[in-house]
Amino acid sequence: MSVWRSTVRHEVAATCRERLPQLVLSVFVAMTGAAAFIGSSAKETVSGVYREAAAQALTTAANPFDGVSPLYYARNNVIYIILIGALLAIVTGVQSTIRDRRAQTIDLVLSRDVRPVSYLGAKLSGIALMLAGLLVLTAFLSFAGIGAVTGTVPTPGESLRLLGLYGLAWLFLMAFVTFGMISGIRAAGATPALLMPIVAWSIIVFILPLAGTAALPVSLLNPVPAPVVAPEGFFALSSTVTGPLSLGEQFKHAALLLLQDPAATGTITAPLLTILAVLTGGCVVLLATSRHRLRSPIHA
Repeated sequence: MSVWRSTVRHEVAATCRERLPQLVLSVFVAMTGAAAFIGSSAKETVSGVYREAAAQALTTAANPFDGVSPLYYARNNVIYIILIGALLAIVTGVQSTIRDRRAQTIDLVLSRDVRPVSYLGAKLSGIALMLAGLLVLTAFLSFAGIGAVTGTVPTPGESLRLLGLYGLAWLFLMAFVTFGMISGIRAAGATPALLMPIVAWSIIVFILPLAGTAALPVSLLNPVPAPVVAPEGFFALSSTVTGPLSLGEQFKHAALLLLQDPAATGTITAPLLTILAVLTGGCVVLLATSRHRLRSPIHA
């Protein structure tokens, strides 16, 4: 068996044994599996209020949920991917490299004719396969949840859009995996290795969008794009700088376009290219790690 295949298999097995990733994984699967039912409950609550208001002649507007697409029930998955999925990716990436430094297995591996780029590439591939399997499972749960809530099977077009959402999520999560692996390689200890990418995640997901919009902080926890700001003043200037760096908002925008959300406008091209650029940059930095850096000791 080749070194590449052995490393990929070992990475998948070792990751599946880690308790912290298992915990975050369980929460992620549970929330994405329940997303359709949570969306259905919200719809029934709002519709009930609407019917009562209409019966009392307090409104003449149409029910906002009339004719809603079945893909509406996958909207909550977008925010779960940004919040829980990204943390899972970070923890998995950090544990992947910290594990080898702590056990000093990296010294044994690199004592043979194995290049660092090949070793790190195989580890990254193992995590990529694991995340792909996870997203296939969550996609199946989404299909099942939508079918149970609506009583119908999603059409081929809707199914492709849902698969597109999870394909985009894979790219998004892999970017955070590279952040975690880089931190696990370069940090002096396990605690800062985990803390640094989580701080970076919080800046990307929360602080940068707030610096570029006048949105309330709580609005960033909703599965809708941040509101567009007026083209003048401080926010118009800052949004030009922070917009492309707000990876969470970029993913949210592209995901809601795939889900045909009426609040999302524009095209998927720019957000997709942004996510690909960040992932590519993370891979380049990770795979350029030197042999000496990989063998650096970890402090307790």
